[in-house]
Amino acid sequence: MSAPHSIEPEYDLVFAGGGTAACITATRLATAFPELKILVLESGPTTKDKPQHIQPGQYITHLMPTSKTMQFWESKPSEHVAGRSIVIPSGRCIGGGSSVNFMLYNRPAASDFDDWENEFGNKGWSSKELIPLLEKAETYEIDPKKANHGSDGPLKVSHGGAETLDIAKQFMEIGPKFEKDRPWSDEGNGVNLASINVFYKMPKWIASNGRRSDVAHNYVYNKEWKNLSVLDGCLVNRVLIKDGVATGVEYLFDKRVYESSPQDIRTVTARKLVIVSAGAMGTPLILERSGVGRKDILEKAGIPLVAELPGVGENYQDHAFAVTPYFADPETTTFDSIFRGEPATWGPLLEQWAKDGTGLMAANGVDAAIKMRPRPDELAELGPDFTEYWNATFANKPDKPLFWLSALAGLPADQSALPPLKWLSSGCMLGYPQSRGYLHISSSDPYASPDFESGFLSKPGDVVALRWGYKKARELIRRLPAFRGALPPAHPQFAADSPAALTEKGPIPLDAPKVVYSAEDDKAIDTYLRQFVGTSWHSLGTCAMKPREEGGVVDSKLNVYGVKNLKIADLSIPPSNVNSNTYSTTVAIGEKAALILAAELGGSL
Repeated sequence: MSAPHSIEPEYDLVFAGGGTAACITATRLATAFPELKILVLESGPTTKDKPQHIQPGQYITHLMPTSKTMQFWESKPSEHVAGRSIVIPSGRCIGGGSSVNFMLYNRPAASDFDDWENEFGNKGWSSKELIPLLEKAETYEIDPKKANHGSDGPLKVSHGGAETLDIAKQFMEIGPKFEKDRPWSDEGNGVNLASINVFYKMPKWIASNGRRSDVAHNYVYNKEWKNLSVLDGCLVNRVLIKDGVATGVEYLFDKRVYESSPQDIRTVTARKLVIVSAGAMGTPLILERSGVGRKDILEKAGIPLVAELPGVGENYQDHAFAVTPYFADPETTTFDSIFRGEPATWGPLLEQWAKDGTGLMAANGVDAAIKMRPRPDELAELGPDFTEYWNATFANKPDKPLFWLSALAGLPADQSALPPLKWLSSGCMLGYPQSRGYLHISSSDPYASPDFESGFLSKPGDVVALRWGYKKARELIRRLPAFRGALPPAHPQFAADSPAALTEKGPIPLDAPKVVYSAEDDKAIDTYLRQFVGTSWHSLGTCAMKPREEGGVVDSKLNVYGVKNLKIADLSIPPSNVNSNTYSTTVAIGEKAALILAAELGGSL
C-alpha cells in the first residue's frame, strides 16, 4: 500500500496529536495567520460525517472492545482496587474526546482555575482569564444571555433532542424534597458558589438540532482550509530535538488505522514550533521517546537523555467513578436497549433522528445531577479519616463540591452477563481525588503498552468520600417511583441481618427513616468500592504546568522546560484537578493556547 497521505517536508507549526485542544488551537491560528502552514498529525481515524460521531445516542459504541476511536490503557493490578487492573479509555480520533465522550456539560468551579494561578504560579490562568474563553467557545442555546455563558461560539449547548426522561424528573422532584437544604435550580454550571448543592437539569454538548457538538465538526470540518492540514492515521513517535531546540517530529502511518501502510519512520520539520497535544496519556510518552523525562526511565528504554524532567508522566489523575445499578420499573424509558444494541430499538430511533434530530438518539440518558458538598453538620458523617483531605482541599474553597451525583437512565456498561431488563443507576464522580498515579514508556516502541499505575483509591480520603456518595445516592434512588430494588451482586455485601441489607423491592415513602450503617457495613461498602470503582475517562496532569523544581514540565506559556520551540497544549498540563467533565477544561486550554501562541507569533485573535 502506498502512503495514505502526502505530507510536505516542512511546516511552520506541527501539532503532535489531533484531539480537542489541538483542533481548537490549530484552527484559531490558521484563521489568524493565513500565511502560516500548519500540520496536525492524529494517530486515530477521521470522524467527518460519521454517524457514530454525529449522533449522540451512539456514544456507547466507542467503548466497545473493538473500537478504533478509543485507546484502552490498562494499569497495573493494584491492591487498592481489589487486585484489578483499571482500564482507561481515551479518545483516539480527529477531535479526540469531544468526538466520543458522553457529552455531559459539566463545568469546573472558578477556584479550580484560580488554584492554577495562585498555588502554582501560572499567571494568566485564573478564572478571570479562562471563564471568558469558555464563553467564547460556546453558544448556550438554553439561555444565551445567562451569566458566564456564551451566545455565539462554535460549540452548541442544549438539553438535547429528547424529552427529559422520567428518572431524571423524579430525581429533580424527590431530591430537593428529601435533601431539604439542597434546592432545585435552573443553573448548575455557573462556575460559582450558587451552583453547589442544587439539583439541576443537565445541559449537554448537543446542539438543539440533535447533533453532537464536537470540535472536529465545529472548528475543523466546517471550513475549507488552505493553510491547515489535519491528517488521520499519523502516529508521532518522537519530537526531533537538536542542540536543545525542537526542529520537527518523527511519525509513521498508524497500522491500527491503515492496516497495510508502510511502517517506515518519516520526519517533518517545524520551522517555528512543535506543539505536543496527544492528551494526558499520549503526551508524556511522546516526550519520553524524545529523550525528555526521568533519566532512569529513559535509560531503561535505551533512549538518550535530552532534557531531564522528572515530572514527565507523574501526577496522573482521574475522577474515580462509582456506577451502581438498580432495577427500574419495566415501563420506564431507559437507554438499556440502546446500550445492548437491540435492532428493534435502534432502527426506529435512527429513523427518527434522520427525520428531525429528535428522540433518544439525540440524547445520552443523563438529564439531572447535583454537585454535592457536605454541609458543616454533615462532616461528622464522613469521619476523622476525611478531615485532612477536607481541610487541604475544600475547607477554604466553598465552590468546590465533593462529587457530582446523578441518576442515570440505564446502565452504561457491558450488560452481556445481565438479564435484558431496564436499569437505573446512580453515578457518583469524585471531583478532587487525593490519589495519584503515573504513566511511563516501557520501551522505545510507539505501539508498546506503557508502565501505568492508575493510583485509584490509594488514599483513604477517596474511599471515605465515595462511601458517603454511595449512601447519599442510595437514599435518593430508593425513593424514586421508578425504583424496583437493587442488583445485589453489584452492591456492597451487607450481612443478611444488617439494617443496611438490600431488602426493598419498590420505592419507599419520602419520610421513611434513613438506613443506619454499622462499622461492618462501612467495611462492606469500602470493599465494594475497591471491587467496582472505575474511570470517568478524565485523565489529566501528567505534564503539569508548575515550577520545574516542583516537578513541573511546562511553564505558564506552555514551554517545555529545557527545550526551545516545544510546547504542550492538552489535558496533561493541569497541575491540579477540576470538578468537571473535562471537555470544558480542554476547550479552555485550547483557546488559551491559541492566545499564547498568537501573541508569540506577533499577532492576536
